[in-house]
Amino acid sequence: MVDLNKLACEHVQNLVPYQSARRIGGHGHTFLNANESPKSEFYIFNSTTLNRYPDCQPFEVTQGMADYVGLARDQVLVSRGSDEGIGLLVRTFCEPNEGIVVAPPTYGMYEIAAQTNRAQVTYAKRHDDFTLDAEAIAAAIDNSPFKVKLVFIDSPANPLGLLFDQSELVKLLNKYEDVLFVMDEAYIEFSPEHTCVPLLKDHQNLVILRTLSKAFALAGIRCGFTLAHRDIINLLLKVIDPYPICDPVAQIARQALAKGGIEMMRERVAKCVELRENFRGHLEQLPIVTRVFPSNANYLLVEFKDGPAIFERMLQKGIVLRSFASKKGLENTIRISIGSPEELDEVMRVLTAIAAE
Repeated sequence: MVDLNKLACEHVQNLVPYQSARRIGGHGHTFLNANESPKSEFYIFNSTTLNRYPDCQPFEVTQGMADYVGLARDQVLVSRGSDEGIGLLVRTFCEPNEGIVVAPPTYGMYEIAAQTNRAQVTYAKRHDDFTLDAEAIAAAIDNSPFKVKLVFIDSPANPLGLLFDQSELVKLLNKYEDVLFVMDEAYIEFSPEHTCVPLLKDHQNLVILRTLSKAFALAGIRCGFTLAHRDIINLLLKVIDPYPICDPVAQIARQALAKGGIEMMRERVAKCVELRENFRGHLEQLPIVTRVFPSNANYLLVEFKDGPAIFERMLQKGIVLRSFASKKGLENTIRISIGSPEELDEVMRVLTAIAAE
């Protein structure tokens, strides 16, 4: 019998897929492991248009995002989540002997996208406090054994919650004009004053990723955006599939990016930030907690005295969190999404009981 695995490309045979929250799974009733909003809103859906193929780039969706961020429509590309944007960038700009820079711990899909497309990966080293600066990224670029075409920086960072300083970014944009710096702003609505969008007008080698999954509470429709110079967008349009955005997604995204949808998002963000900081205060009082990382997003990264044991105890109680025990320097950390007040109260009740043992 033929071993079908041997028919696959060698790099696919060796590929370790990204372990998303849903792929890891976990049995429970409270899921605070994927940085989702605790609830969505009601959207109107018209099914009478489903007999037609959708536009590749639905006008009202791309124009809605352009208006929201203050750019021209031809600087916006919509895709199946920002994950597709990551893959498109690698496929468009990296030859097999070229590659990317990432700064772990960071979002795992940057590296997976490179490996899937036979691009190379090298790493920028964070400081002991997990901050990142231009010097560290420059060292990774300069010392890379291959030509670096893309640098992926998440800001706010996942799972760290840290921001990348814009002045450090400008240093890199000016020094490496033939490198694209991709700022992943999936969580920027929770810290909107730190967006890098204003830098696009002066820096053609800047790319920004956005999503409706987090602050807009629409993780289920998989809708993301790439913001960049129009020449970059046109190149990505050569590579993207013919119909990346299905009609129901376009309908919902259009409503989310309308004035009322944006107002709801901002109200949701304000409530989330308030809950986050209250939750932080309660966590910091627990003797089993050694550190709560600063956060500019909708989650807290928490270091416990024995993180793996706490993670398992929470799982036994039906509370599914995200452990980072396998990440260097984060062996005792758990990321907790900011859910509803009731969900966070449940987390605190269980942690308080564990602390009292």
